[in-house]
Amino acid sequence: MKQTLAMISIIGALIFGSIGALLTADFQAGFAAAQKGDYAAALREWTPLSDQGDAVAQFNLGGCINRDQGVSQDYQTALKWYALAAEQGDAKAQFVLGVMYQQGQGVSQDYKTAVKWYALAAEQGDAEAQFNLGVMYFEGQGVLQDYVTAHMWANMASMNGSEMAPELRNAIAKEMTPAQIHAAQKRAKDCVAKNYKDC
Repeated sequence: MKQTLAMISIIGALIFGSIGALLTADFQAGFAAAQKGDYAAALREWTPLSDQGDAVAQFNLGGCINRDQGVSQDYQTALKWYALAAEQGDAKAQFVLGVMYQQGQGVSQDYKTAVKWYALAAEQGDAEAQFNLGVMYFEGQGVLQDYVTAHMWANMASMNGSEMAPELRNAIAKEMTPAQIHAAQKRAKDCVAKNYKDC
């Protein structure tokens, strides 16, 4: 009986391992096609993977639909695929959802929901989301205007490679007292130490 269970486990691992390899191969085939500009072929590879719940394929499928690549641009369908990937924790999908809600693409403009998606991506270290979150706090869009929090996110976005973040951080600093700047810098340092959680 133990040998039978062990054999079933081994067979199961081989089958699922083979499926995983096929899924990876299909994704790579789609990626190679997209790099060549053959978005129709990329969509053929990524659509079944997306239907099976592959977050990276869902993000890429949403991107093709969002950018009119291989299929007519359709913000609502792109939003659907981004949301599926975002709900699985894909930071780039979360960032793009934030942009779509902020700009009202495929959905009614909703700053609070944009902030929610930016925050989820920012907590994963996404510099673009950190930058946009800084902008939202600076302008008071979807949140109460808060220069200290805006400066903190802009500072972290700068540390993570956002080229526009230093300019934003400096613009915010012009509206702040030295004590507020010090508080924002301390919060940024503490936030990095907590791996961007509960900032």
